Amino acid sequence: MATTTSITTTYAGEFAGKYIAAALLSAPTLEQGGVTIHPNVKFKQVIQKIGTDGLTKDASCDFTATSTVTLTEKILQPEEFQVNLQLCKKDFHSTWQAAEMGYSAFDVLPKSFSDYLIGYVAEKVASSMETTIWTGANATAGQFDGIMTQIAADAALPAAQEVAGTTVTAANVVAEIGKIVDAIPARLYGAADLKLYLSQNIVKAYIRALGGFGASGLGANGTNNQGTQWYTNGSLSFDGLPIFMANGLAANTGLATTTANLHFATGLLNDMNQVKVLDMADLDGSENVRVIMRFTADAKYGFADDIVTYGITNSAN
Repeated sequence: MATTTSITTTYAGEFAGKYIAAALLSAPTLEQGGVTIHPNVKFKQVIQKIGTDGLTKDASCDFTATSTVTLTEKILQPEEFQVNLQLCKKDFHSTWQAAEMGYSAFDVLPKSFSDYLIGYVAEKVASSMETTIWTGANATAGQFDGIMTQIAADAALPAAQEVAGTTVTAANVVAEIGKIVDAIPARLYGAADLKLYLSQNIVKAYIRALGGFGASGLGANGTNNQGTQWYTNGSLSFDGLPIFMANGLAANTGLATTTANLHFATGLLNDMNQVKVLDMADLDGSENVRVIMRFTADAKYGFADDIVTYGITNSAN
């Protein structure tokens, strides 16, 4: 049985246009190095966590153990996912690209549509993965528990590092991001890979504020007196800390942690952008074309006490 296909189109002459995909959510968390990526994980990979106390003691002539070492671990175990679509070539007979299929009774999928479909499926998977990495729920088909989902149930997250959130606007965004920075513990502040991971709406509000529409003495003319024209998709920072816009985060949420504390595992990275299109005509004589994609993925964080959250209600605290 073919995947349900609904086509609404008007013929406007040969090659009058191209297939246009809707704007897709980009996946910066993986593409821009927002997490530590572990490729080639076939089954499991262990993240070792080492805790110590009281390392330094008064000197003596004897060897005396000066600390208690606690070894714990988190396990990255990529889950298997798949994309299976089946299209009937006859569905495209009446479309404006029917001429591309040729005049023979033995049709082939229009090449431009085939290329489009491959790219579209790969981008959709990337979009879905971006959301799953942060807010996924294992109970939902096609997802695993995301980082924020795990944090919300982790009793190890210190209550002092759990910042209550609100609806962020250009008027309050500086104060709200400041609360995150203020909650960063001394041992974490200054780490080379420390970042502020913020939802898209918080980043938008911050850009608007820096354009002169915020409070906190930002001025009516904004950054460099350019008003709202100052930002050209460059890098952003707050109090010297780099801002990472994580599109998969829910609105009005964020966290501060290091890149080394966030982990993503998969089998082969290449699996996530390989899509196979199989014409079934030579196999079963049907008019069907199948689109197939398989990959594995999982995400974890290492130390909860090296994370500051914003707008997350922790059920364990």
